[in-house]
Amino acid sequence: MQNETNDSSARVYHPLESVEDVEEFYQAIRREKLTHKLAPERPYCYWTIETYDKSNGIRGGGGLGVLAADMRRVAEQLQVPFVLVTPFYPWESHQKMENLKQIDFHTEKSYEDFGFNFVDTINIQTSTGAVALDVVEKRLGSTRFLCITEPNFGELYAGESGSDHRLYQEVSLGFGGYKALKLVGCRPGIIQLNEVATFFAAVARLDELVSSGMDFYEAVVYTRKHTLYTNHTLVQAAEATFNYGQFERYVFPNIKSVAVRRWLSDKFTNGMIRLSTPTVEIAELRSGVSKLHARVANYHDINGNKVKFKAVTNGIHLRTWVLPEIMDYYHQHEILDKFDLPSTRQFEEKVNKISANDIRHLKRIGRAKLNEVLQGRTDQYGNSIQIPEDAMLFDFKRRFVDYKRPWLPFTEPERLARILREQDAHYILAGRVHMGDAVMFEKLMGLLKLIDENAVLRERVHYLPDYDEELGWALSLGANASINTPIVGLEACGTSWMKDIANLGLLISTHDGGVADCPADSYLSIDGKSESAEAKQLYEQMEVAGRAWRNDFDLEYWIHRELLAYLDVVSGTRMMRDYLNFLF
Repeated sequence: MQNETNDSSARVYHPLESVEDVEEFYQAIRREKLTHKLAPERPYCYWTIETYDKSNGIRGGGGLGVLAADMRRVAEQLQVPFVLVTPFYPWESHQKMENLKQIDFHTEKSYEDFGFNFVDTINIQTSTGAVALDVVEKRLGSTRFLCITEPNFGELYAGESGSDHRLYQEVSLGFGGYKALKLVGCRPGIIQLNEVATFFAAVARLDELVSSGMDFYEAVVYTRKHTLYTNHTLVQAAEATFNYGQFERYVFPNIKSVAVRRWLSDKFTNGMIRLSTPTVEIAELRSGVSKLHARVANYHDINGNKVKFKAVTNGIHLRTWVLPEIMDYYHQHEILDKFDLPSTRQFEEKVNKISANDIRHLKRIGRAKLNEVLQGRTDQYGNSIQIPEDAMLFDFKRRFVDYKRPWLPFTEPERLARILREQDAHYILAGRVHMGDAVMFEKLMGLLKLIDENAVLRERVHYLPDYDEELGWALSLGANASINTPIVGLEACGTSWMKDIANLGLLISTHDGGVADCPADSYLSIDGKSESAEAKQLYEQMEVAGRAWRNDFDLEYWIHRELLAYLDVVSGTRMMRDYLNFLF
């Protein structure tokens, strides 16, 4: 490997430590300083119902939570004053396998165990009285977690969508989180609402302004100009609805201003409300999480007019998700600069110099890391598995929902078995079924039965329950090719595929979500006009991927194409730069 080094001091994983570095980053965004708009006492405030940050004790449900954690990590690296307002859930769900059946169980969590400090207790109101919420925080560089919690808060997405408990959680996060922010002496420079579950944070701000004497319409204008709504869901019909009685029990008791209550009451239609309707009205700034998503998101305001969204494609915190040796390589060869953005100097030339030997060497290191993680995991049979160093490994690692189609590679079991046998390949299937999704749970059980009935698949296909960010990280490092098969038009962005590309893996995907930011010839594309045609193409592309890993020219060709097209797209620094450009 060129310029190989074992000196860990050569790595550049520290945040931007000097004032000059920070100002250089800001100047690279817009030739001006942002310090008068963002400061520790006036930070970038990011509200999210879900965060996925295992090291800090908060386990999310999928990509929404992973994105939230990466936003904070990027902010810390770039020294952006940033507060992530989120619940600390005292319970989290897990899965295990027994006799080819997935069993759910729960574990209790304590914020003290993860370095959070108790700040104080605040109250939110319900129609039957006050509910006390603990405010806890953890500071990391220029950023902090600011969490609300209480023993009965439950786990993430507890209760049915549209239930009283779900509304209670969202009200607690919005009104309680806003009180928590004031408690620690912060006023938001900007409020980013990560999906509509965080809507009540903007209502809390509007209510404070009006209750403090500001004219209602002036307060609306002020709140709108300082609120960004980021949508992650393509279809509005999938959103929960609440009834007026629920708002009387949980929402209206927290609103002091009669004008604000009247404004919110007017958003109901036939006694029901979708939170996206008032959210798109209270947030003047609206973003979708990929170019395709921003273009096709089907959301409307109270008058029925379609709402426009600005595209800010999701990114990942590269220093969290990419093998350290690969990050070293990117920096040493000046493929990435100190901000983790593609170098402006001969970027294409430098990427095209990455050799097949370098790629294979780095992926062998990644395979070893994967096998370390797999030592603590078991498959559907309760067995610990290890993937041989030179074996081909395909993976599917994402949330198990219908539109992502985890079953597509199993459309023709015999053909899949032949591919795995001929290529000396293994296939790892990892993901989580949302609690209560009985239909998807039954499909997963049927898939495991199909695998068990085929001797080759039983040997080479491994389902790993209790999917989490550690396993997702390890698979990105150690797999040769990842499979991403959402029905085109239903994936808002996705980020698992970003980790695979950045870790020098091949991507086999439909042209959807953030993948569609770049041309379909940038990766191993599936573009069939029917599901059967897509399954056929999927098998063909799996064969192409297997041949590529055995052929230097083909491997370099596809890895170079992916990196040239997507390395800027997947950069979390690019995402933060785009948000700051949009906001300021």
